[in-house]
Amino acid sequence: MISRPRRSVLAMPGSNARALEKGKTLAADVLMFELEDGVAEAAKEAAREQVVAAVKGGGYGSREIVVRVNVFDSPWYAADIAAVAAAGPDAIVVPKANSRDDILRAARDMKAAGAPAHTTLWAMIETPRALFDIEKIASATQEAPLSAMMLGPNDIAKSTRARLTPGRPALVAWLSASVLAARLHNVDIIDGIYNDFNDLEGLRREAEQGRDLGMDGKMLIHPGQIATVNEVFAPSPAEIEFARKIVELFDAPENTAIGVAQIDGRMVERLHLDGARRTLALSGAP
Repeated sequence: MISRPRRSVLAMPGSNARALEKGKTLAADVLMFELEDGVAEAAKEAAREQVVAAVKGGGYGSREIVVRVNVFDSPWYAADIAAVAAAGPDAIVVPKANSRDDILRAARDMKAAGAPAHTTLWAMIETPRALFDIEKIASATQEAPLSAMMLGPNDIAKSTRARLTPGRPALVAWLSASVLAARLHNVDIIDGIYNDFNDLEGLRREAEQGRDLGMDGKMLIHPGQIATVNEVFAPSPAEIEFARKIVELFDAPENTAIGVAQIDGRMVERLHLDGARRTLALSGAP
C-alpha cells in the first residue's frame, strides 16, 4: 500500500484560533490540532470546540488533519473522543499509548462516537512500557484502524533519564525498534520533535538521522521547521530518476522473467520495485 506523505507533522494548539486558521496556508503534510499538552486545563473545553469547528469547516486542502485528544481517564478524554470522532478528522492521536489494548479501546470509543470510515488512529509512543511493547502496539492494526505511530523523545527521556544529546545515542536503539515494529505491521512511524526551533542546522541533522533510520517524517513545533523537514524527507531528484529507471526496467514486457539487472552500474533486484514505486508515488512523479 502506498501511504500519503507524512514528512512534516506540525503540532498546533487547539486553543489558538489564529494558529488553526494559519494552518490553511502552511506547507506541512500533516496538521496536528492539539488538545493535550499544548492546552492549559482552563482552556480544554474551548479548545475542543474550536478544533471541532475547524475540522468541520475544512479548507485545509490536501493537508492531513489529525487531532490529539487528552489521555485516557483524564477528565476530558470522553468528551474529546466523542466530539472529535463525530467531526471526522483524518485521524485521532492517542497520547501515551502503552499497550495494544489502549489502541483497541480507542478504536471502540471512536466507533461508538460515530467516526466515519476514513478516520484512523495514531499512537503516541512516550513511555518505557510503550517502548517495550512497541511491536504489540503496532500489531493492533490487525483489529483497529491504526495508521501511524509517533515518538515523543522528551517524554521518553524524562521517564528513562536518558539524555537528549546531539546524535541521540541513548535513543537510537529505541528509535530503530520502533521502525522495525512499524514496518512489520505496515504502519508509518514519525520521529519526534527537535526542541530548538531556531537551530535549523541541528534540526536538519536530526531529521537526516531519522530519515536514515527509516522514519517516514518528523513532528514539528514551529512553522519555521517545515521547509527543512519537507526537504529532508522528500525523495531527491536523483532518487526519483533512479526509481523511474527501476520501474521502467522491470515493467517492460520483455523483462517479466528478469529478477536481477544493472542500472547505471548498480545491481538492482525485483525486490527493489515496490520501494521504487513508493518513491515515485510520494514524490508525485509520473
